[in-house]
Amino acid sequence: MPAPAPVEKAPPKASPVTRRRKPSAAAPSGSIAASTTTRKAPRRRTSQADFKPWIVSLLQEAGGEQEADTLLGDLETRLGDRLMAGDHETGPTGEKRWRTAARWARKSLADDGLLVAPQPGTWALTPRGLAEPSIPLGSID
Repeated sequence: MPAPAPVEKAPPKASPVTRRRKPSAAAPSGSIAASTTTRKAPRRRTSQADFKPWIVSLLQEAGGEQEADTLLGDLETRLGDRLMAGDHETGPTGEKRWRTAARWARKSLADDGLLVAPQPGTWALTPRGLAEPSIPLGSID
């Protein structure tokens, strides 16, 4: 009977590479400030959630239904100087970033049951959306 072939051992796995953190020049190493202070970059664009009350209120003013392009035009007029610099940039789809954010806000409103699209290019409030408390559009900051 032949002798069994020697079993080869698998090479050892490499240990994960870790980077050592260098202490910040602003705070001494080991201080609480060094571990808890985080700096957020200033916002460059209006968040999607900020468009939601505007969309609902504009649709309520229009009787509950309006063409998307007309509504987006009204939205741009009403928001005017409240839109941030990054909102006016063109995104990868070729559309202004604020318009894309407003469309995502519309989708979120639809998911919440406040808005429907009865036909392509038209946005309409559901009965629940019409019943939402109206906000004075001039008071939103």
